[in-house]
Amino acid sequence: MDAREKALRRAYAHAARWLASLDDRPVPARASVDEIVRALGAGLPDGPSQPADVVDLLATACEPGLTAFPGGRFYGFVIGGTEPAALAADWLVSAWDQNCVMRAVSPAYAAVEDIAGGWLLDLLGLPGDGAVGFTTGAAMANFACLAAGRDAVLRRAGRDVARDGLAGGPAVRVLVGEERHVTVDLALRHLGLGSPEPVAADGQGRIVPQALRSALAAGGPGPTIVVLQAGDIHSGAFDPFAEAVRAAREAGAWVHVDGAFGLWAAASPRYAHLTAGCSDADSWATDAHKTLNVPYDCGLAIVRDPTALRAAMGVHGDYLIRHEHGDPSDKVPELSRRGRAFTVWAALRSLGRSGVADLVERLCRHARAFASGIAAIDGATVLNDVVFTQVCAGFGGDERTERVLARLLADGTAWISGSTWRGRRVMRISVSNWSTTDEDVARTLAAIRRAAAG
Repeated sequence: MDAREKALRRAYAHAARWLASLDDRPVPARASVDEIVRALGAGLPDGPSQPADVVDLLATACEPGLTAFPGGRFYGFVIGGTEPAALAADWLVSAWDQNCVMRAVSPAYAAVEDIAGGWLLDLLGLPGDGAVGFTTGAAMANFACLAAGRDAVLRRAGRDVARDGLAGGPAVRVLVGEERHVTVDLALRHLGLGSPEPVAADGQGRIVPQALRSALAAGGPGPTIVVLQAGDIHSGAFDPFAEAVRAAREAGAWVHVDGAFGLWAAASPRYAHLTAGCSDADSWATDAHKTLNVPYDCGLAIVRDPTALRAAMGVHGDYLIRHEHGDPSDKVPELSRRGRAFTVWAALRSLGRSGVADLVERLCRHARAFASGIAAIDGATVLNDVVFTQVCAGFGGDERTERVLARLLADGTAWISGSTWRGRRVMRISVSNWSTTDEDVARTLAAIRRAAAG
């Protein structure tokens, strides 16, 4: 057995033990950064080490500092687990070590990206001839889509951004709902567009169509982008797409939808109504590593007009081998990158259409169970309409809510984060993991009851 095989076998053994521990281990990490540094050793060795020994040291030193993100009782932020076929495919991605830039150099990757992209457009009810780029996450998917939108609206105004840049050109207005996700602002900052103009949202975070119409009219004609949202980070609410897209279209605006986790509602017959009208937009951003449950990292930038995305993201170099049908790198900010589409293909091929729908509906069912269970706790209030996978709750005043959250984390049964929503501290539950079971929900609700009673 050579050194590489020994190292791989050790890695598999450590990975298998880790995955087997998820059901019973405390969800929060048990060691601090400083403790992990001491266990690893901060000094660079003078000489080489055996690869298998390096794997052993890394696994044993880091294990106490790992949070059980892949387990069924992590509900912080919006973090999915890893569906089994996608996890196994990700191991192949590392072994194959393809740099997925050019169609001619890695035809296997290009074929898988083409197939997976078509499946995604079909599942999400989006235009079948759209372009799908595989990014690091929804933040860069928003960036890629909004870059395509920025360049397109300026092109209509007679400005070639690729040639002339932004300086001295027409200003681009960007209108967003008051409760958009922060990655939209981040993307706009990277794109040189500055802070967006917020439009009023209702009590669940949905943009108000009449307020959008008024804001569009007040600004007059000119290059404009409207950003809508599929899945509010706190309430899970969806913007009223049909009305909002119609208003934006009448004003000549490019319409982008940030749907990091919520866009997947379209894959479920039971929840597809939440995205009604969404397919009439120009671009969409979502994550595969949230609701679809592929490994980190994988976002999806989807643009109705492939030429608009390629014009914004494409790059030409004399040493690159261009393909007449375009290359994977034409749709994303990076050149060098790993084969993200392999894991998406594996997840979709494993689940099938009905499996994706079942996954979405199961996550939503667990969210409703959390809402019902928390509402029965003395002094607790569910603060949002639970329409998808997000639940926000308060436990009286802010101080008590913070105490409940602290006790819950100390208990270790589950990991749930706090947030501030509409002026008050809340417990925020995001159900995103394929492996969450009814028992996981019951165990977590019992832990919340203990924390609330303390």
